[in-house]
Amino acid sequence: MKKCLLHLCCSALLASSLVFALSVHAATAPKPWRIALIVGGPYSTYQTVLQGLAERLAELGIIADGAVPLPENHESLAPMWKWLTENAGGDTLRFVADALYSPEWNTDRRQEVKKNLLERLRDKGDIDCVLAFGTWGGQDIGRESLQTPVLVIEASNAVEAGIIPSPEDSGRDNLLAIVQQDRYKRQVHVFHELIGFSRLGIVYEDTSSGRSTVALAEIEAAVEELGVELLRCINAFDHETEELAASWLRACHEDLVKQGADAVYITYNRGMRDKYAADVLEPLIEARLPTFAQQGSDLVQRGAMLSMTKVNIKEEGIFAAEALEKILNGSLPRSLPQRYESTVSLAVNLRTATRIGWNLPMEILAAVDEFYRDF
Repeated sequence: MKKCLLHLCCSALLASSLVFALSVHAATAPKPWRIALIVGGPYSTYQTVLQGLAERLAELGIIADGAVPLPENHESLAPMWKWLTENAGGDTLRFVADALYSPEWNTDRRQEVKKNLLERLRDKGDIDCVLAFGTWGGQDIGRESLQTPVLVIEASNAVEAGIIPSPEDSGRDNLLAIVQQDRYKRQVHVFHELIGFSRLGIVYEDTSSGRSTVALAEIEAAVEELGVELLRCINAFDHETEELAASWLRACHEDLVKQGADAVYITYNRGMRDKYAADVLEPLIEARLPTFAQQGSDLVQRGAMLSMTKVNIKEEGIFAAEALEKILNGSLPRSLPQRYESTVSLAVNLRTATRIGWNLPMEILAAVDEFYRDF
């Protein structure tokens, strides 16, 4: 009993010490706050989220200019980060020029990038807050014991990925991980409502990271609720070359056609880059299979038939900016709400719909905000 009480007292003291350290950090951090970003690699969704975050920070008066342009024809965050370091301005917050950390989806470099950022946070002390984009970024920095506030954004499923214990509690005083509960489960339900498939195909890498990145648990829960069959193609896509990943992804799409899928949910995959997407999707279009892209409307522009719009994706950046404002004003990250709900609006590629013979129902038009006719 005494040991138990001693343990509880020590835990309480450690927790209060961390709260005190964070409050001291907030009170003594130089103005403007210096911001770093860690991300797994190039990804168009991260670009849209960063744009929404910057625009909202400008509206809140935290930075002077948030009109950061989206890069053309590539998915890197580097040019956006460079623009923000040179143009955002303001007396409250600054994006640090040499504080964009990315292993470029290279597993071999992932630990080195993580180590470099952690050493900087613990030894150099010139970063006051870290933005962690995606599952890799959230796992690599969100699970560390730090005094520096960390805001995890756009992780596929922060709970399933082991970043936070629950949507209600981040588990660490310095940590806030934004959660859109059942986002991908809802996508599968919307897809089914529109198409009415009975055999849904998906592709993923069967590793802990691969399963959490595509939010596999949500997809499995959705098909169980819908009473449909889930057809899988599993392969290793974590390669240095996107070309190899793309060739294996196309092979998986061909395999799903052979398995008898009547619709395919396009999960996140590094083989689905700009110059490869049309070729990778072609086996599904030739087989006249409806597709829904987990990633968002950028893939609809490249040939997927359906997805959620950029407006939906930007909303997470807006939510993050408003949380960041509270942290800058002294709120403990753990004390802030992590859940947010986005609106439901669709993006449709009309050329793909025509090629597979799907006529867009009139009652669906009200939910469609983005139309694409080419790829």
